[in-house]
Amino acid sequence: ALLSQPSSVSANLGDTVRITCSGSNGSYGCYSYYGWYQQKVPGSAPVTVIYDNTNRPSGIPSRFSGSKSGSTATLTITGVQ
Repeated sequence: ALLSQPSSVSANLGDTVRITCSGSNGSYGCYSYYGWYQQKVPGSAPVTVIYDNTNRPSGIPSRFSGSKSGSTATLTITGVQ
């Protein structure tokens, strides 16, 4: 696989959760930009919560944040709802 991330993540209300996504070849490496998307209902359009590794679109709550180290990107959700 080009990208590797957990199939599921468990959390309790109010927890801080970190989800990682790791690139495994040159196409998704140190110089790549990652985005994170939220899909609340299957079949509905996903919403971008992070783009270009760390940027949060207007209207997305500050509890969503992104970071990147090497070829691994991390989405952090603080205060899971």
